[in-house]
Amino acid sequence: MELGVIGILGAGQVGTAVARQALKAGYRVKIATAKPAAEIALLAEIITPGAEAVDAAEAAAADLVVAAVPLHKYRTLRPDLLAGRTVVDAMNYWAQTDGVIADFDDERGSSEVIQEFLAGARLVKSLNHIGYRELEVDAREPGSADRRALALASDDDDAKAVVAGFIDRLGYDPIDAGPLSAGRVFQPGTTIFNAAHTAKQLRGLLAEANEPARP
Repeated sequence: MELGVIGILGAGQVGTAVARQALKAGYRVKIATAKPAAEIALLAEIITPGAEAVDAAEAAAADLVVAAVPLHKYRTLRPDLLAGRTVVDAMNYWAQTDGVIADFDDERGSSEVIQEFLAGARLVKSLNHIGYRELEVDAREPGSADRRALALASDDDDAKAVVAGFIDRLGYDPIDAGPLSAGRVFQPGTTIFNAAHTAKQLRGLLAEANEPARP
């Protein structure tokens, strides 16, 4: 599937960084928050020049949607608007910043909770283990020896393929980590989350993280 329009839900540091990088990659970008489009139009013009400020419903209708709201506000996302859409979950659970959120204080990865909430969406966890500043400076052409790799996890293979193409076009090597539950191994506090890796390094870390525990 050839993507043309990227919808960004969230105009914070992550959402705007993804928007700018997507614009550099040649995508048309629509950005939205919970506010009416008119209220964020000036922000979009200054922070993400070239992106269109739209209402959430229009952003959710894009070819690919990136959810980049603060995780404690995840219930502001509209399950009805995102049903059937391919959605990248770029959000992270930061208990030290947001406080303990009961929804995420269990054995599941944060994206598994988001998938339960967005039951009809085709969710892919990715873009969460790269800093928003790094996203715009670490991009490299395909085949570059120092090209950084980004993991993605999903229970939907077709959605993973779409997001892999998006990540590649942003300037990174997409690495399939497996099902959505595998997203736990690149959440905050993990070895993968805390550093940059090439494709070879990331594959090795994923394999190591997924090895069954020895008795």
